[in-house]
Amino acid sequence: MDLLDIRNLTIELDMPQGRVRILDRVNLQLKSGEIHSIVGESGSGKSLLAKAIIGVINPAWRVTADRLWWNGQDLLAMDLKQRRAVTGRDMAMIFQDPAAYLDPNNTIEQQINEAIPTGDVTGTFLRRRMDRKTRAKQLLHRVGIRDHDMVLKSYPFELSEGIAQKVSIAIAVAHRPKLLIADEPTTAMEPSTRDQIQRLLTKLAVSQDMSVLLITQDVASILPATQNLTLLYCGQLMETGDARKILERPAHPYTDSMIRMSLQSHSDLPRKSRLPTLPGAVPTLRHMPIGCRLGPRCPYAQKQCVKAPEVSSREQQLFHCHFPLNEPES
Repeated sequence: MDLLDIRNLTIELDMPQGRVRILDRVNLQLKSGEIHSIVGESGSGKSLLAKAIIGVINPAWRVTADRLWWNGQDLLAMDLKQRRAVTGRDMAMIFQDPAAYLDPNNTIEQQINEAIPTGDVTGTFLRRRMDRKTRAKQLLHRVGIRDHDMVLKSYPFELSEGIAQKVSIAIAVAHRPKLLIADEPTTAMEPSTRDQIQRLLTKLAVSQDMSVLLITQDVASILPATQNLTLLYCGQLMETGDARKILERPAHPYTDSMIRMSLQSHSDLPRKSRLPTLPGAVPTLRHMPIGCRLGPRCPYAQKQCVKAPEVSSREQQLFHCHFPLNEPES
């Protein structure tokens, strides 16, 4: 059984010109211990999907799904108290800018202590205080921070971006979640720091049998151990499936363009060379295209693309496209 099972998740928003679908029938399945990466440009609905999973939902949104199950439980059927209990126990999330989510008024030690479950410390007040400090040091060591004394007494603004992100991860995994959602955790970081965070997330997924859902804009930023990959564009699912197969033989033009736009794919280009890009920009909510939303920017678009394509499959890939790429020769 899938740990997370999402079928036809749709989020709609009422606007002056009518109701707009900001997420359009998105599917996602996640198994225990799986690393799954979601890739798409800004405005593709990646963070919106993550918020729907953890239950941070705006009252103005209309959320429907054929299935939104967590470990066999229907999340949409739960009331707010039940949903918060499940999220607080089984899920955690880290964000792009740790400085914006760490409390600037409290030391790192105070913030980690708040995240440590009560059941992890027992005994007298003094004993509990000592146990919490020991547990905080262990969490910092687990995320690769060795100078724990300096970090514990520091405030967030005194830490580098990489260390602050590691602290955020330590806080997130303090209660041993089954799912860690990482929302662009390495954006704008130096390559060496980015690689450290990627290795750390992979190590935690393996050592704690924890599922990781990584959200990123760049194919080059997905975790090396990613098993499955999903491409989102403008609220629609473009392609999903085995990461290695998708990167080797993308079926959807959007997937192909995201791979080509990756800096990693053009490391041999001369300096100041122009990278290949899709023409145009992600449309606004007021001007959503009909049919395949990539149509106005797609170099392979034809008249048929004004109708939304049905799901197609190839080996371990699912995609929505009338004119897929890299089709096997008959």
